[in-house]
Amino acid sequence: MLAGDRRRERANPVTGRMLLVKVEMLNVGWMTASAAIWRQGEDPEKSIRFPVPAYIVETDSERILIDTGLHPGICGDASTFYGGAETMSLFSFELDQPIDEQVDATTITKIVLTHLHWDHAGGLSLLPSNLPVVVQRREWEAGSDADSIKRNFFFPRDYADDERDLILVDGDHDLLGDGSIELLLTPGHTPGHQSVRIAEDLVLGADVAYFASSLDDHRFPAFADDHTVQRASAERLRALRDGGARVIPGHDPDVLRPGPVGSG
Repeated sequence: MLAGDRRRERANPVTGRMLLVKVEMLNVGWMTASAAIWRQGEDPEKSIRFPVPAYIVETDSERILIDTGLHPGICGDASTFYGGAETMSLFSFELDQPIDEQVDATTITKIVLTHLHWDHAGGLSLLPSNLPVVVQRREWEAGSDADSIKRNFFFPRDYADDERDLILVDGDHDLLGDGSIELLLTPGHTPGHQSVRIAEDLVLGADVAYFASSLDDHRFPAFADDHTVQRASAERLRALRDGGARVIPGHDPDVLRPGPVGSG
């Protein structure tokens, strides 16, 4: 069971039965780089150290891992670990505990990847290959296309495993069929980026916006698959926020704290 007891409820639209969902954030690494990489308009001489989150979402019958964090190998020489990728020299990485040391994989029923970047899919190889992985079809196809891999800074070693049970979804998707967890297609940061809405009052926005303020000011990272599309996704999440949902940003050090996640 998760630490604490912060639960959110939603009535099953068919049976009317109340569905209980609990959410916990794990810290699965830190990334440091020039502030100008993380947010447009920042001083390039300034650095920002970002937390890397993953989440456990638990229902009566499921225990779902949202993203997998960094692979420990990235904390040595990241460029070498990723086959000589020079761009990785722009970052430094820290990891206290990888994902496989923080969760009992035998209790996990499925893994949802919000997208295929190294800080979200990097720890996937540490987890058993019999766990089904849920990802947007367009994201998976982009992760198999040479031009898209280069443009989006994907590293196939993070996610390419023919033995995995892959579940590809197209657009918004009711993950469990009971309305408790919905995957929201929110592209732009990457071609098939997705966010996760939980019982309507909580949205794990992932990298639509690194900072909470980015939903309003649209100061996104310097890199993206399509900033115009990302802006539209940010507007979508802002509308959910303005409608009463709590939207958790992707890496905001002033917001993210390990432990139970509340809706307020």
